[in-house]
Amino acid sequence: MRRKLWLSLLLIVALTTTAALAGCGKGSSEKVKLTIGEVTRSVFYAPEYVALAKGFFADEGLDVTLTTTAGGDKTMTALLSNTIDVALVGSETSIYVYQQGSDDPVINFAQLTQTDGTFLVARNDANFDWNNLKGATFLGQRKGGMPQMAGEFTLRKHNIDPHADLELIQNVDFANIAPAFASGTGDYVQLFEPTASVFEKQGTGKVVASFGVESGHLPYTVFMAKQSYIKKNNAAIQSFTDAIHRAQLWVQENDAATIADVVAPYFDNVDKDILVSSIDRYKQQGSYATDPVIDEGEWNNLLDVMTQAGELKERTEYGKIVDNSFAEKSIEDVKK
Repeated sequence: MRRKLWLSLLLIVALTTTAALAGCGKGSSEKVKLTIGEVTRSVFYAPEYVALAKGFFADEGLDVTLTTTAGGDKTMTALLSNTIDVALVGSETSIYVYQQGSDDPVINFAQLTQTDGTFLVARNDANFDWNNLKGATFLGQRKGGMPQMAGEFTLRKHNIDPHADLELIQNVDFANIAPAFASGTGDYVQLFEPTASVFEKQGTGKVVASFGVESGHLPYTVFMAKQSYIKKNNAAIQSFTDAIHRAQLWVQENDAATIADVVAPYFDNVDKDILVSSIDRYKQQGSYATDPVIDEGEWNNLLDVMTQAGELKERTEYGKIVDNSFAEKSIEDVKK
């Protein structure tokens, strides 16, 4: 009798557990909550906004909250302190954490962009030549951040020493770089879209070059999470990656105007024509990754950029903090 009662209790527990797990899956009314911290608000991340706006995350059983944590250092701090679950930020930040010998390293699991997303904006430069930067004042980005390192990589490619041939300003907080240029600081500045196009329309400056084109393919902006979080939330990370891949394919298949209509709610104060031109710039130069896989060649290019900037203690092996299993499975999942 006791044996039958024990078996009955086990069956009830098993059925209850199965029902609870099923309740958190795709198509369920009970969604898994997940918070993303993005390093900045930019149409450079259009697939992320598409995944939110078109309900791709919701379709995958996720209730995603998006917050903007301006600057790579602030984004990584938010991730390490568990303020956010997933960070959208440059892969270099995960390398810095790994170099410090973390017991819970940050793992890159899904790539969103594959080039630098900044443009060189000149205040007055009708006939642009890279040599014009020599002796000029350049309003740069944070030391050790991907925009600054990709910028320095590009300047050196054009035989310009960023620390000797121009006046480099690096003491302006990330969120205040654009306002500083607008108020008169610097002859040149490195800006993301749509800010670069807004400045062109206002007559504040002119886009004269693309650091994305100049610095080549990189795992520039990647979704990452702490190793411990991924282990505990394996299914949610897979669902998240599947939603991102669906959004990547949708962005690839649609034109800039159609994409702009979908992402417009995330850019309340930006005119439609600016959104369209900004998205088109990124599409034309191939900035949006077409799948979430982090390519080893791109990773090695990132390490080259970081080495040249003097920010690496040693080259971090590709497989140490890159996990492509979710990205690779998403390619199969989305085909179904």
